[in-house]
Amino acid sequence: MADVFSLDNAKEKLEALDAFIDAQVSKKDGLIAVLHRAQDLFGYLPSELQLYVARKLNIPASKVYGVVSFYSYFTQEKRGEFTVSVCMGTACFVKGVDKVVDEFTKQLGVKFGETTPDGLFTMNDVRCIGACGLAPVVMINDKVFGHVKASDVANIIETCKNSERSE
Repeated sequence: MADVFSLDNAKEKLEALDAFIDAQVSKKDGLIAVLHRAQDLFGYLPSELQLYVARKLNIPASKVYGVVSFYSYFTQEKRGEFTVSVCMGTACFVKGVDKVVDEFTKQLGVKFGETTPDGLFTMNDVRCIGACGLAPVVMINDKVFGHVKASDVANIIETCKNSERSE
């Protein structure tokens, strides 16, 4: 069953977001910072939350949506605990990232833009991570894995699962 977002069940998170918004020197100039904080708190920016932010900042909802849809950092879909970002830039592609992608797809059972049924992993493709010397590169959340081979994928996935269990 799909996760249904509701602001009604998020009182503490909304209070934290409200405090952050209230601390902004200029509410209209703080949109990106507010969206970062909202995504940190909620994990993603569904339309109901975007509308809430627009009302709190007294700006058009279309402006909020424009920023959310423009920047690849922001997501409108719920992500897994681990976001697997695979660099598809030229250096990574030349070094065989396609085989790495195939292995992640096989092991996780999802394609780019999808989340595993257990909610642990979301697969994303990115244009460039900026670590071309480490190609092919995979980034999981904030951790960079360089010189990744298809044979490394199972170990990377297991490392993530083990770190999730130990927290």
